[in-house]
Amino acid sequence: MRLVFAGTPRFAAVALDALLAAGHEVVLVLTQPDRPAGRGLQATASEVKRLALAHGLKIEQPQTLRTTDAAGALRATGAETMVVAAYGLILPQAVLDAFPRGCVNIHASLLPRWRGAAPIQRAILAGDARTGISIMQMEAGLDTGPVLVQVALDIAADETAGSLHDRLAELGGRAIVDGLAAVAAGTIEPTPQDDSLAVYAPKIGRPEAAVRWSESAEVIERQIRAFDPVPGAHARFNGEAVKIWRAHGASGAKDGAPGEVLSSGDRGIEIACGGGTALALTVLQRPGGKRLAVGDFLRGHAVAVGSRFEDGA
Repeated sequence: MRLVFAGTPRFAAVALDALLAAGHEVVLVLTQPDRPAGRGLQATASEVKRLALAHGLKIEQPQTLRTTDAAGALRATGAETMVVAAYGLILPQAVLDAFPRGCVNIHASLLPRWRGAAPIQRAILAGDARTGISIMQMEAGLDTGPVLVQVALDIAADETAGSLHDRLAELGGRAIVDGLAAVAAGTIEPTPQDDSLAVYAPKIGRPEAAVRWSESAEVIERQIRAFDPVPGAHARFNGEAVKIWRAHGASGAKDGAPGEVLSSGDRGIEIACGGGTALALTVLQRPGGKRLAVGDFLRGHAVAVGSRFEDGA
């Protein structure tokens, strides 16, 4: 097909790469304006922009699509449809109507579950066993459009948001190629979503990543995985913030006040949690430092039995 593509981060770049490999003609790429990044806060191109430049594609980076001429300019490209993946701008109705086949979105959940900005993290936080990719016909509502293609995958017991993101990005690239082929062949019928089953996935805020030791070990362990790599689950020890990157539940009932250190060694720092549970921390990071396995962490930062980890701030 002749396409416009709109996306910004790596999740979208994987899809764009798959579309180009499949032979689609991408006549225009829309992506977010360059943003300050790194220690020098220099303007940095998105991953989609870098890929588009490598392929010599036309690129535009509008601040908004809510202008009087945006829809007309997109219509003038002659594209049949626009593929959208983690773009970051709201599409007004005029833009949705600018293409003969409308706009399709690559969404990282099994809609209608986890509509919204953070479906990957929310699925892990909720303890979902499965998630997947939905290729959706876009409409004015938030991820409410009919579904063209849906492909599921299992969430591994040790899955982090980072690892699940990468698996879903690859799955999304395959799904959009298959979905567009079915659309072109006329062999697919959009399926309306059941709004009564809708669950929303609001954007993640840093305060959510603050560990509360009164929660059960299971809840905190999911929190650690859901916020890896961003923003990182965090607690406090000896007055400083400590990020926790890996942990596992400790077996058996445990006595101790939430946050109390029950044992400390190369196999883990065991912390009392709510409901008589405990969590063994195995990868940690101090401010300005690197992620360290617990043995290396303890060699530079003693953690005594009976001491206390405080809730994150």
